[in-house]
Amino acid sequence: MADLKKRVLVLSSGRQIKLFGNSIGIAKSLELGEVYAPNILSVSTDNATEHNPASVANAYKLTEAELNEVADYYIRLWIDLKDAVRKHGINSPKIFNREAML
Repeated sequence: MADLKKRVLVLSSGRQIKLFGNSIGIAKSLELGEVYAPNILSVSTDNATEHNPASVANAYKLTEAELNEVADYYIRLWIDLKDAVRKHGINSPKIFNREAML
């Protein structure tokens, strides 16, 4: 299983991909790219101590239900990408959601 360590995506094949951002994201078109800023929901460990724990930044004040909805949306996109690659192969433009590109 892939793992992300210190901006390096390590694949089970042993291949390593250096990232400039801190994560990989998926677009509605099923295209992948690097994501640079955790600016929707993140943790701040700056100045965290035993008496002053880390804090959560929730810029849009998402509720638990809303956060779950966002997670479900992106999980669906990742599953759609896996299904499309299985169906069309890795080199086919048919793996992408062309309607989302218009």
